[in-house]
Amino acid sequence: MHPPSSPMPVDAASSAYGQLMLRSQHDPHGFWREQAGRIHWQRDFDEVLDDSRAPFVRWFSGGLTNLCHNAVDRHLAQRGEQAALVCVSQETGQERVLTYRQLHREVNVMAAILRERGVQRGDRVLVYLPVMAEAAIAMLACARIGAVHAVVFGGFAPASLANRLLDAEPALVICADAGFQNGVAVSYKAWVDEALALAACSAPVLVVDRGLLSWSAVDGRDHDYASLRARHAQADVPCVWLESGEPSYLLYTSGTTGQPKAVQRDTGGHAVALATSMALLFQGQAGQTMFTTSDPGWVVGHSYGVYAPLLTGMCTVLYEGSPMRPDASAWWRLVQKYQVNLMLSSATAMRLLRRGGRRAFRAADLGSLRCLFLAGEPLDEPTAAWLEEALGKPVIDHYWQTETGSPVIGLPLTDLDGYTPLRRQRGSPGMATAGYRLALLDERSAQPCAPGNKGLLVVQGVLPPGCLSTLWRRDELFLRTYWSRHDGQWRYATFDVALADAGGHLRVLGRADDVINVAGKRLGTREVEEVLLADDAVAEVAVIGVRHRLRGQVPMAVVVARAHVDCSAGQLEHRLGEAVVAAIGAWARPRRIVLVEALPRTRSGKVLRRFMREVIDGDADAEGCPPELLPLLLELTGSRQDHGVVVPG
Repeated sequence: MHPPSSPMPVDAASSAYGQLMLRSQHDPHGFWREQAGRIHWQRDFDEVLDDSRAPFVRWFSGGLTNLCHNAVDRHLAQRGEQAALVCVSQETGQERVLTYRQLHREVNVMAAILRERGVQRGDRVLVYLPVMAEAAIAMLACARIGAVHAVVFGGFAPASLANRLLDAEPALVICADAGFQNGVAVSYKAWVDEALALAACSAPVLVVDRGLLSWSAVDGRDHDYASLRARHAQADVPCVWLESGEPSYLLYTSGTTGQPKAVQRDTGGHAVALATSMALLFQGQAGQTMFTTSDPGWVVGHSYGVYAPLLTGMCTVLYEGSPMRPDASAWWRLVQKYQVNLMLSSATAMRLLRRGGRRAFRAADLGSLRCLFLAGEPLDEPTAAWLEEALGKPVIDHYWQTETGSPVIGLPLTDLDGYTPLRRQRGSPGMATAGYRLALLDERSAQPCAPGNKGLLVVQGVLPPGCLSTLWRRDELFLRTYWSRHDGQWRYATFDVALADAGGHLRVLGRADDVINVAGKRLGTREVEEVLLADDAVAEVAVIGVRHRLRGQVPMAVVVARAHVDCSAGQLEHRLGEAVVAAIGAWARPRRIVLVEALPRTRSGKVLRRFMREVIDGDADAEGCPPELLPLLLELTGSRQDHGVVVPG
């Protein structure tokens, strides 16, 4: 009997998938014991969960496994000649395809080089490479020999890199001669030299020479990768079997103090969690292709650019360059060329591509693409609606963090039968994923919120597999930053505000400090942003809360308008303000709407809302401001007029 050709969507809560997620909460030992069968264990684990030192936990304790073996070696017999890794550089015009067998050879070569350079089990290797094959190869080689990789995004300047060197104390640094910023080659090697000097670090350096910029070798410290690669071309390095709780990698995330903190991920729980999410949430299958647009220096690139697709026996596509060069069709042509089935990107990137209009999607055949997943920041409803219509494919938002390593809230495209679609709600990523017991708590009373009320999003009890096990060498900071204990139960703070409807669908409103208090009324800045983004004249927007003498805080909108807007700036400001009044109320109307050319962003693409708020409140000025942000700073500073906004001094 064949399944119906057009099945009706089912509610996620009552679906087979929803029931499985409930089981993961109520019977975590049984659920995760079954999921652990998705990876190879050299020695079976003694127990599924050791929470005797909660909230520090050990998943699959006593078990021995290896991430590289699971991602590469175990596929050789059946998939040796299948494409495993595709690396495309729009900057250099080069494309490289490695089969599983070729990837296995390259990883063995890199592992032999690491061993020759003195890297041992548990040593840290700092990887400072652009999006290229060697970045993934270096990560897998570290996993192969039991070393701990710490990948640092190539856009970080020497001072930031030096902080990470001081913290990780690497046994080796791997860098390229150069990478690209805004299409211009910049010297990664020179930045590494400067960072090593700042950190007074004497770690040896392995240089992957792309032939882009000349570089100078420090005698006795620097080594050319190509020369060593030729020497170890036939190396065969066995996998080191690690206990499940041993660290696999460090990944730095910003801290409230301004000092980076290193998320420490385990080995066994990490592998099981990614394999589980690929099977149940992304529904990827061996032999398919996944394109993740994130740099491996960020957690999405780690989890779903490198490890998860390979653990599943898929091909993964990595891309170096801007999605807008040579035009807004660059990514979609890759989807066609490599027959991409699943794509994972960010809402920021999609809003950028939206400027290119629908014609960008028509420049390529997207018949192979099953679904577009987004993560990194909340996906607003106007962008979601436009994107699904223009793309002609389902667009699914997921919510997660660097700390969690995989989605916390999300839905798959279909139920476990593979063809019955699940009912989704625009503006909501869905429901809790495997193992997460989520709750929304009132910010003042810490009591559960009623459906429809905003609250702080927390995880009750210990974290499921794949989440951070601690902060590198900072157990106390790990406890102090994320954890509290209430009525004998641990709670993990996400620092995000959300609300849930009666059916359990969660809607994440943003960081707790993005919820402002307007005369005693709490307003999520994302709520205002969605109203403004619904106007066709608005390309991007960031709403921030600024100090007010009477109201405490008031919203202010910083707007990037589309080209060829058919009204004056004053008319647009009035129209947008009226839209907010109609949708939310007069109290939520922005006290000022500032039109700018572009929003300030971090290297990972997140909007610098705190920076803008500090500028408006007078807590930031031009001193120390990045040059590219100076025009915006002047515009925002000029907006400190009347409107009741406090102007210090």
